[in-house]
Amino acid sequence: MTKADIVNEIAKNTGVDKASVLASVESFMEIVKGSLAKNENVYLRGFGSFIVKKRAQKTARNISKNTTIIIPEHNIPAFKPAKTFVGQVKGSAKKGKK
Repeated sequence: MTKADIVNEIAKNTGVDKASVLASVESFMEIVKGSLAKNENVYLRGFGSFIVKKRAQKTARNISKNTTIIIPEHNIPAFKPAKTFVGQVKGSAKKGKK
């Protein structure tokens, strides 16, 4: 599902015009990105959490040059789904099997 599909689905379900829905979705994404950039997690009860994970420094190899490089400690964005969300996805997988 793409962002356009999400906007169309929300517009269809709510009766709000697509331009307003698109502006809301874009604004939501900017707020989440901005919060994560400031190391602030975003919690959406019943859906999940957008969190910042810290990756430790590690040693990697460049196999083409046969050298070792140090990858410094850094943060990455991650999503942790809520238990109810996970339960719904697991339940739909069982229903799909025949």
